[in-house]
Amino acid sequence: MNFLMKPSVLWSFFLGLDVLIFDRLHKYLQVDMAGWTGGEVIEIAPFFDYTLVWNTGISYGLMGGLPPEMLLLVMGLAMVALGWWWVKEDSLLTRIGIALAIGGALSNAIDRVVYGAVADFFSLSFFPYVFNIADMAISIGVIALIVDVLRPRTEPETKS
Repeated sequence: MNFLMKPSVLWSFFLGLDVLIFDRLHKYLQVDMAGWTGGEVIEIAPFFDYTLVWNTGISYGLMGGLPPEMLLLVMGLAMVALGWWWVKEDSLLTRIGIALAIGGALSNAIDRVVYGAVADFFSLSFFPYVFNIADMAISIGVIALIVDVLRPRTEPETKS
């Protein structure tokens, strides 16, 4: 079967693309259209604030002290490695996890180029980081990868 016509390729590709589009649209509407610049806070619930915080690190503020060019290089290398894994993999769950991670990472990388930092919006009182849609997709993608690695595999029967 042609690689591009495999269901796992199509499903995962469009899921990753959806993450990229949805996160970009959200940030465009909030930063570019509504004009948020940082520090705005809307309390949604006692445990949840909608705010804009500029993140200069990778995910959840990691590596925030690195120069922006170095962060983009690290992210680019990670996306290339994930892309290679995505092409080589046959498992739908693994491909979905990788696609979610790539879609989220690519959107956050675009933030660095466009805004100079990543726009994060969701703040939970019990979680120490502010995050965005892309971060959620990356986290769900990593969970999918862990689940797929840990799930029991059935061995193909061997003929004696």
